[in-house]
Amino acid sequence: METLMALLTGLLFAVGTYMVISRNFIRIILGTAIYSHGAHLLLITMGGLKGGAAPLLGQGNDLYVDALPQALILTAIVINFGVTAFFLVLAYRSNKELGTDDLYHLRGNKDE
Repeated sequence: METLMALLTGLLFAVGTYMVISRNFIRIILGTAIYSHGAHLLLITMGGLKGGAAPLLGQGNDLYVDALPQALILTAIVINFGVTAFFLVLAYRSNKELGTDDLYHLRGNKDE
């Protein structure tokens, strides 16, 4: 199962890289969101894909699941949602003001 997750993580990083090198501002924002999903999968895979009980005292179970990677990923998802929402509002506002979402036009290069 770890091999499948590693391949999926690599695929997400490849798609994110493809989207980030584009000229479109929205694609760059979505590419960074895909990067973060790849990082989340990488963290959960590194934390171990094993079965077990919840880490509660008094239950009498011998095999526990580590809750730290799950807590870190949950925090990262919330932060990623806020940052992505901010960047999408920024892209919308720049498109309304300047009339384009092409990065070369946003930098002032009108001839390309």
